Amino acid sequence: MVTGKGIVIREAHFPGRAPIEAYGNGGFRFADMSHRGSLLCLPSGIHGWEPADASALTVADFEKLLAEADEIEILLVGMGKDLRPLPAALRAALKEAGIASDPMSTGAAVRTYNVLLAEDRAVAAALIAVD
Repeated sequence: MVTGKGIVIREAHFPGRAPIEAYGNGGFRFADMSHRGSLLCLPSGIHGWEPADASALTVADFEKLLAEADEIEILLVGMGKDLRPLPAALRAALKEAGIASDPMSTGAAVRTYNVLLAEDRAVAAALIAVD
């Protein structure tokens, strides 16, 4: 992760919640920092996230999120440029954890995340980076 001042942070984790200021070019900007790659936005903070296969997400890709399930009501999944359904096993694991999931394009997920975050909702987002 590179901060706005060019400082490199080795651990891709921002402690706390923050709106996503911009996305595209393979990354995101938030809290005066930029991150190249995908993100998990959780109650514990914003984490760098690289699913093994963005077109075939697995329950293992969401272990960190599931560990915080008690603090999350809805998960927005930015699937890239296009909407794709979540795999059945992942939907079932999220439902079992009491988390409603909503897959959409990454742009729509960023906008919706920011609105729900501003409303102080128990929201999380898994955002696949887009070019």
